[in-house]
Amino acid sequence: MKTEEIANNLVTWFNNNEEARCYQELYSPNIVSVEATGEYPTAKGMEEIAKKGEWWNETFEVHSSNASQPIVADNWFSVRFDMDTTHKESGQRSQMSEIGVYQVKDGKIVKEQFFYDSE
Repeated sequence: MKTEEIANNLVTWFNNNEEARCYQELYSPNIVSVEATGEYPTAKGMEEIAKKGEWWNETFEVHSSNASQPIVADNWFSVRFDMDTTHKESGQRSQMSEIGVYQVKDGKIVKEQFFYDSE
């Protein structure tokens, strides 16, 4: 799969609540995921990605989320994500935006990194 097709599939599937499909079909088994903050600042491989996802789902209730159209440049693409969430423990509701930057090699996403304000 070419980078543009991967980027478009990620956005479409995310916006259709099919995130699991993204991990199954678009990601390399050796994926590296880098967060700005959080319980899992760097996750390597699908097992750690799954643990990061479990932590997210245990920690936040997602009221809504949306991914923008991707911007593609060679083997890279970026997407803006907007989310409305509630932190389950504190009950604090907030809206945030983040930029995800993805690297593609051999038809799979090999790295993702997220940029957002942590305060």
